[in-house]
Amino acid sequence: MSTDQQDDSDTQIDVAEGIDHQVAMVMDLNKCIGCQTCTIACKTLWTEDGGSEYMYWNNVETKPGAGYPRGWEDSGGGWQSGEHSERQPGEIPDQEDYGRAWEFNHSEIMYEGSDEPLRPREGAEWGPNWDEDEGAGEYPNSYYFYLPRICNHCTHPSCVEACPRSALYKREEDGIVLVDQERCRGYRYCVEGCPYKKVYYNTVSKKSEKCIFCYPRIEGEGPDGQTYAPACAEECPPQLRLVGFLDDEQGPIYKLVEEYEVALPLHPEFQTQPNVYYIPPFAPPQHTEDGETVDVDRIPRQYLEQLFGEGIDQALDTIERHRQRIERGGESELMEILQDKNPAKQYRLEVFDDG
Repeated sequence: MSTDQQDDSDTQIDVAEGIDHQVAMVMDLNKCIGCQTCTIACKTLWTEDGGSEYMYWNNVETKPGAGYPRGWEDSGGGWQSGEHSERQPGEIPDQEDYGRAWEFNHSEIMYEGSDEPLRPREGAEWGPNWDEDEGAGEYPNSYYFYLPRICNHCTHPSCVEACPRSALYKREEDGIVLVDQERCRGYRYCVEGCPYKKVYYNTVSKKSEKCIFCYPRIEGEGPDGQTYAPACAEECPPQLRLVGFLDDEQGPIYKLVEEYEVALPLHPEFQTQPNVYYIPPFAPPQHTEDGETVDVDRIPRQYLEQLFGEGIDQALDTIERHRQRIERGGESELMEILQDKNPAKQYRLEVFDDG
């Protein structure tokens, strides 16, 4: 129910049992330009050690497309129902589905005078965002959009339930899902159990690794003691990410997810209740080869519903209604939130001081 239709009933925030507050992120897909700056920021900060070469805790993939790892949407995992009593069987992706870390001919070009183009030394057959910008549809109405992904730090993480060693856990203070490296034995049940395939196995350390939501940054453990949003958010050129707590009722996350209901989880049918949400992509309507506008969605609603669930129609309709309100000279808190570039409002990470 959107704010426009809201009755007097209180909105219930589903924070996992035993968790004080749930950290969350909203990504506006209408702003993503596919530059991979977020990917590089994460890669250089967390996964440059041995065995993690193939890991992209943050990746940006083109949709429609096979994604990273290839075919992750059909690899199983998650829960069979909202009761969270029985996990859905899952698969462990092959190394080839992630893509191998390529070696490039940098030395020949930079030091040996070669005029060859920069390219992998060996034949590359698959990699992250391999199908970049291919999209779907037919000329003149082809379409694609970019989908950034991190671990969803789910309210009901199936990776946590899958681990027989209880090495994966949700932090009590903010709901971040972490791997206890001392307890992990590398069984990879967590990789199998995560339907988003955002847990990775390090073949050198023989342990699992995953996105940590940059928790040292949000804890203020930098040299000056300040709190920072995750690197993927702060380094994003178009600033498409909002970071805060789902249960911060004065924050933009709460308003977009719970009040206006325009920020949607990815594949809610996996039943893990992700805490990363997306503002769905808009696109111009289709047109004929002569340029005449046709009243048909360029990005099929059915495809968006496959990604973001049944709330897609209401979300897109709500945003469009508020856009028209602005065009008529009116005001809209929703549009202000989506267009705000003030970091103090984009990142609200110090609102709860339970210590």
